[in-house]
Amino acid sequence: MKTMFLRFPGGKAKAITLSYDDGVQQDIQLIEIMRRHGLKGTFNINAGCIAPDGTVYPKDRISRRLTESQMLSAYPEDICEIACHGYTHEFMNHCNSAVVCNEVLEDRKALEAMFERPIHGMAYPFGPFNDTVVSALPMTGIWYSRTTVSTEKFEIPTDWLRMPATCHHKNPRLMELAENFLQMAPTRDAKLFYLWGHSYEFERDNNWNVIEEFASLMGNHDDIWYATNMEIYLACRDYQRLETSADGSMIHNPSIRSVWLANRQGETFEILPGATMKLS
Repeated sequence: MKTMFLRFPGGKAKAITLSYDDGVQQDIQLIEIMRRHGLKGTFNINAGCIAPDGTVYPKDRISRRLTESQMLSAYPEDICEIACHGYTHEFMNHCNSAVVCNEVLEDRKALEAMFERPIHGMAYPFGPFNDTVVSALPMTGIWYSRTTVSTEKFEIPTDWLRMPATCHHKNPRLMELAENFLQMAPTRDAKLFYLWGHSYEFERDNNWNVIEEFASLMGNHDDIWYATNMEIYLACRDYQRLETSADGSMIHNPSIRSVWLANRQGETFEILPGATMKLS
């Protein structure tokens, strides 16, 4: 059997993604930093909590939700994925299946109407979940859902409805982990650095320097793929869907996207959509 390892577009072995919650005004500054350093990410929004147009917040209010008109200009599609976060930001682990489905479907429908694109990603509101919540998600069209579990590792998720992160941006080891990620040279399995948080925390904690330093260090590397959560999910799903002949000498790619692979010798290969490749 020919062993072929997952690689990201261009044959890259490492990827970085960000995930930020709640759809708040500070996302605008975060996205400016991301664009400057070539980062991409996913923004998880509660459509039922969007601020009405004309909302004026008290001067001491830190968590300030964006309005619909602000959102439409805040999240550029080339670097931002929009995902669900529960319509009203409920503790889903305390909800039955019907309420979970309603929270997710209402969020999906509202966000899809607003941004005019299908939405299949999610982050659990507040983080907690249970088997009832997870088993309901496939019925709502959700393909992946991010938890608040931080592993401090760089492994590709195996359970996409219980998707962990590498760390929150407040993790005291953030820059150490970032340096470790940059220095590693994967020979087999591809690696992922997954950062999550809330952008209002940078204002609350007066530490915008944390994300500035992270982005400056991690951005604009030729050997790293910068992607949204969904782009990473699709790359991994397409890899899992590859069809292999019985003797391992042929691989067929049934997806609509190219799939990149590496062999044990470190050579990389691109299999075009619908193509079959013979292995030497």
